[in-house]
Amino acid sequence: MTLQEFYSQVRVRFPDISRKADLDYGRLWGGEPSEGVSLWFESLASALNEQMRRDVPPTVHLPLLLYISSALDGSDEVVRCIDVAFVENLFGWVGPERSPPYWAAMPDCLKQLYLGFHARPPIP
Repeated sequence: MTLQEFYSQVRVRFPDISRKADLDYGRLWGGEPSEGVSLWFESLASALNEQMRRDVPPTVHLPLLLYISSALDGSDEVVRCIDVAFVENLFGWVGPERSPPYWAAMPDCLKQLYLGFHARPPIP
């Protein structure tokens, strides 16, 4: 699957959080992603972070996290996007008091990517 196909599938399967990511992307970059949809996945992480800050239970977004983790057996371009654009931006400005439920629910493969970049979990 190409990165563009992955982007399209995430938008179709997860329309609510995708709309939130669109708002963040539009605020930062204007319009919609035309090429290089990796920046949109940063906005997806930002939208998910906002949900964490609002104490939305992780069960609401577990299907998204599972779907994203299932794409890690895809193309190098998709894996790189998940790692660099999405996972590295998770838990930003969430705070250690709100991170534990999401960290516990996150698939292990995504946790490993997060730890590979940040070297420690986002929890105390």
